[in-house]
Amino acid sequence: MRLVLASKSPRRIALLKEQGMKFEIIPSQSPERSDKKRPAARVKDLAVQKAFDVAQKYPDAVVIGADTLVYCKGEIIGKPKDRADALRILKKLNGSWQSVYTGMCVLCLAEQKMLFGHDVSKCKARRLSDEELENLAGKHMDKAGAYAVQDKDDMFIERIVGSRTNVVGFPVEFFQKLFKEFLAL
Repeated sequence: MRLVLASKSPRRIALLKEQGMKFEIIPSQSPERSDKKRPAARVKDLAVQKAFDVAQKYPDAVVIGADTLVYCKGEIIGKPKDRADALRILKKLNGSWQSVYTGMCVLCLAEQKMLFGHDVSKCKARRLSDEELENLAGKHMDKAGAYAVQDKDDMFIERIVGSRTNVVGFPVEFFQKLFKEFLAL
């Protein structure tokens, strides 16, 4: 079975490797746009788009797509656009509870098999000073919420309820369950 991860995320790559799986890395070129308003629906939609984008080029492969976002105070928060946006995001999240959603899709076009779903974790951000927020802004431009729980120097999140690997962007336990169900189809 040819297994493909439709992502170049170092965190997703590392977490999938830790599962002992052999896979190729072929990042999706999907534009990452969705009209879905609910966080769970949006991450599932984007995960399916990413998997489908790669699967069209490799129809015999089993393709894994994933998408992560942060939801706080009624706002869906993705990756920051620039340093100023990162600071705005961090100020919004500062001292607050938020939800981190990751959508996952496993797809094989040749076998006409697809499963998708999502995981969600709750996080509590530490209350940081304006100076600390300024120092953190811009360090994690490639991550939803502009922070990184896996970075030892990033102490922004003080508490996680649910899957820590979900907050990193690849919910291992959820993926294992989804993949097992996919193989049984």
